[in-house]
Amino acid sequence: MQTVRVPLGERSYDVLIGDGLLAQAGALCAQRLAAPAPQKVLVVADETVFALYGETALASFRAAGFRAEYSTFPPGEPSKTLATLERILERGAATELGNNDFLAALGGGITGDLTGFAAACHRRGVRFVQLPTTLLAAVDSSVGGKTGVNLAAGKNLAGAFWQPSLVICDPATHATLPAEEYANGLTECLKHGVLFDSALFDRMAARQPGAPLPAEDIRRSIELKRDVVVGDEKDTGNRRLLNLGHTLGHAIERVSDYAIPHGAAVALGMVLITQLAQAQGWCGAELLPRLRGALAACGLPTECPYAPQELFTALAQDKKRSGGNITIVAPLRIGQCTLRTLPLEAFKQFISNK
Repeated sequence: MQTVRVPLGERSYDVLIGDGLLAQAGALCAQRLAAPAPQKVLVVADETVFALYGETALASFRAAGFRAEYSTFPPGEPSKTLATLERILERGAATELGNNDFLAALGGGITGDLTGFAAACHRRGVRFVQLPTTLLAAVDSSVGGKTGVNLAAGKNLAGAFWQPSLVICDPATHATLPAEEYANGLTECLKHGVLFDSALFDRMAARQPGAPLPAEDIRRSIELKRDVVVGDEKDTGNRRLLNLGHTLGHAIERVSDYAIPHGAAVALGMVLITQLAQAQGWCGAELLPRLRGALAACGLPTECPYAPQELFTALAQDKKRSGGNITIVAPLRIGQCTLRTLPLEAFKQFISNK
């Protein structure tokens, strides 16, 4: 088992990484959530993940002495709503989940975001544990404390910063992921390489198609995310660098009515923003083909199928917009990026010329 510590004072927690850890989740939680000792846990999962791993998780918690109940919802982005959040909260109330008890998010990023937000709301805040079963959740959304749901006006527009008390990552669960979903997680690892670590990027670009990501690269990606979160927990400074590819990626998701999954949309967003950086003279011409080659090696798309005006309309709802300006993450070279603020009209002109 490998451990990555996230040092945030009284909100500090560990990320545990190792095959087979899901079956040990109950014992690990009993050990690490000792004071005040919880008695109950509400496991939250979508219906697909629960069918695969729900009984393993529940049996683990019950063997450790917890009263374990569960709440499920239909899989997919359409479930990431206030209505689903309400159902989870009502289930927590019916279970009589107390202030010293906790929720457990079993699944991917949608489940983690919903469960974390529910934990922040239930009795004005209880503990929660992340049990990521996707590579994307393991290296990205399970670490950092961002929680939330989508509104009709846009993605993740309601939420809270609420750190987990523990993250238990079992890479063995990634074996049941469809190839497309696994590739979504590879996007985030590549993103971390573009942002901070050229060696990680190069290893990702050289990987054999279909090969699982080595545990050390999972750990390294989590460490890079951890370092940013520790320096900027509330997303007011350099944590915004983690939005590389997300400004246009979220627009692509919305225009596709979420038919294009998050990782693929972010991959396309990274391509488009690198094209912008090259057009502005912020990076050299060699960066774009390197990025495209690495994305292709990971089974990710490199060409956006949507018209410029569609993307700009969706972009207008982005949280990173401020008045007539928008802040983007611009790559300078592999391993180094920076924040740039552009007039929204200049950004629109760039998109329109694509």
